[in-house]
Amino acid sequence: MAFRKFLPLFDRVLVERLAAETVTKGGIMLPEKSQGKVLQATVVAVGPGTTNKDGQVQPLSVKVGEKVLLPEYGGTKVILEDKDYFLFRDADILGKYVD
Repeated sequence: MAFRKFLPLFDRVLVERLAAETVTKGGIMLPEKSQGKVLQATVVAVGPGTTNKDGQVQPLSVKVGEKVLLPEYGGTKVILEDKDYFLFRDADILGKYVD
């Protein structure tokens, strides 16, 4: 996969946004303009973390495969093998979903 060739540095997290809902629960097709921005994503790669004052590595709060909630704005768009991914700092991620 493309993200295996790309490793984020420091406290960066590479995510793939989930697809927007195109049909309501009632079966009505939604036009692109009325579809909301998708704030959920799946983590596909993480950096090693940042170092603190003592030189110890602080691990990230998310792991590969987890579903996370993103802020509405921000992140850096990265295109790997014709697929859109986004880079966020670990601190910018709002939360993660637990089963």
